[in-house]
Amino acid sequence: MTIRLPLAVTMGEPAGVGGELTLKAWLERTGGARAFFAIDDPMRLEALARDLGLAVPVRKVARASEAAAIFDTALPVLPVRLRSPVRAGHPDPANAAATIEAIERAASLAGAGEIAGFATNPIQKKTLQDAGFVHPGHTEFLAELASRAATKPVEVAMMLACPELRVVPVTIHLSLAQAVRSLDAATIVRAGRIAAAGLTALFGIARPRLAIAALNPHAGEQGAMGDEEVRIIRPAIETLRKDGIDVRGPAPADTLFHPAARATYDAALCMYHDQALIPIKTIDFSGGVNVTLGLPFVRTSPDHGTALDIAGTGRADAASLIAALAMADDMARRRQT
Repeated sequence: MTIRLPLAVTMGEPAGVGGELTLKAWLERTGGARAFFAIDDPMRLEALARDLGLAVPVRKVARASEAAAIFDTALPVLPVRLRSPVRAGHPDPANAAATIEAIERAASLAGAGEIAGFATNPIQKKTLQDAGFVHPGHTEFLAELASRAATKPVEVAMMLACPELRVVPVTIHLSLAQAVRSLDAATIVRAGRIAAAGLTALFGIARPRLAIAALNPHAGEQGAMGDEEVRIIRPAIETLRKDGIDVRGPAPADTLFHPAARATYDAALCMYHDQALIPIKTIDFSGGVNVTLGLPFVRTSPDHGTALDIAGTGRADAASLIAALAMADDMARRRQT
């Protein structure tokens, strides 16, 4: 019998809920599920399991290929050493190096074909940046890591997905004012092309349908409430149509996300962060998954943050990480890994 490649789960912010999510995801594993291993500090996971009363045996592994044989009886952990003791809810920049190392090792293993993909636990961006991290988030960092091994820069887009909705924010980690200033036709076209290709490659949709959200109320109402729809968004839509992509819009965002509207497209391109994330978190707060489109490997993540306020309490809900692992498994099957 062929043994499927395992998935990896990165540490995330060690003072957040990521470790608890990983432990609970292992406890809730089902028969036949693809094996996964944590890239984490095994001593901190053992202590966390003990403190939270979670019956999770932890076993160190030296390489990804050992995970499958261990997974049924223990959580495999590829060790990453923390530099400072962890206090739940209190991030320490001294541990930023371990958080970053876990992401780098997952990307390296995926790029080398040693794992089927990986799910990343949430990071505390400010803590990493205080330690010298220059990227706005996972998406941009993974694009750089993938580009190092490629002959040309890898272009990526962030997708948030649940069974009822997929959204792609055209601008991501920017203030609203910056997002509006940076919006142009080329950026929308780029996101649309990556989204269409990702829907085919990762979700198995042969002819993806894209809906493009307007920026302004009432889609600008013929310029009465802004001209971005006419000046920026419509030209981008025409370019995407010339590429052969099934695309419609610009559609007023306040009518784009009800059930009947969602049935008419496979993903919605949204002009800024909250325009995309508010509807998906309203529809499926616990089960939403963050997917990075455009990478040469599979990467998913829970669609929530580090939840420092409940870290160490045992109250964290692992549903989004479990959904992220299941989605990564589905994508890996389509890629035959």
